[in-house]
Amino acid sequence: MKKIVFAVLFTLVIISAAFSQSAVIRELSGEVEIKREGSAVFVKASAGDTIAANTIISTGFRSTAIVAAGSSLITVRPLTRLSLAEIQTLENSENTSINLQSGRVRVEVNPPAGTRANLTVQSPSTTASVRGTSFEMDTVNLSVVTGKVIYSGSSGPAAMITAGNSSFSSTNGTAADPVEIKVASLAPSAPVGAPSSDSIPQPSVTTGELNILLYY
Repeated sequence: MKKIVFAVLFTLVIISAAFSQSAVIRELSGEVEIKREGSAVFVKASAGDTIAANTIISTGFRSTAIVAAGSSLITVRPLTRLSLAEIQTLENSENTSINLQSGRVRVEVNPPAGTRANLTVQSPSTTASVRGTSFEMDTVNLSVVTGKVIYSGSSGPAAMITAGNSSFSSTNGTAADPVEIKVASLAPSAPVGAPSSDSIPQPSVTTGELNILLYY
């Protein structure tokens, strides 16, 4: 009987540890506020504050916050609002899920040897799944810092986005070719008398669903 009771208590401790992890605000500057789960108001954040699951973080103009969640480092850019939907650690696995409501974040995932870190950033129109790499994204654009990303839109073939390149969802729902983006950025200025770039149709983003799968 004692063995059964001990086994039950041990299991409860493991489950509790898995679902009670918190992130920590490592650094911040400017106006940074948080709203904890169950609260109706935002309060001023401070370095060292713990961030439990479902806590909303909001940054103001020229304001940033660096949040450490396990082996993941999340830089919250100015004018960004996000929530940490899940922060879970169990044995040798970390699972962190971020809901990016608006703005931009930079994500760096560097798990120690023997540990698997899974981090997902989901916005209204994009999803990035990360294991051991870094990238920067907003709700429609992706820029890869390290690693490789297979990036696809609601239609058309997937595109491989490598470190140092970027992509976005075009008006027809396909992922923009990173090579074409670089070529366009290097194009010389139009000669005098030629139509200005304002009169030439430019690609724009769409809020269609995007799927991002990261390889490392």
